[in-house]
Amino acid sequence: MFGQVHSFVHYGEGKNAEASERYLNECKRIYGVMNKRLADRDWFVGGAYSIVDIAIFPWIARHDWQTVDLNDYPNVAKWYLTIARRSAVKAGWNVPENDQVMPMP
Repeated sequence: MFGQVHSFVHYGEGKNAEASERYLNECKRIYGVMNKRLADRDWFVGGAYSIVDIAIFPWIARHDWQTVDLNDYPNVAKWYLTIARRSAVKAGWNVPENDQVMPMP
């Protein structure tokens, strides 16, 4: 779903306002679901960092592309910052080498 937001809002900017709005709204709905899921736990599944968290993280790292303020979703923001501070994630962010800074809320 987040990829649809990127596609319609950024790559197809202004070409289909209805689709852009639909996917932005759905994206924000999903952030709400994730925020609720993380209300009483640190990780999405089980009691430990897992492939689920690893798979979701890169999409949330583009929250700015989704016009989402992570401060509106405090549980997602806490989860995101916990992962973003991991040394392996910091190292992996630059593979392949790039000049992009990891977005922080």
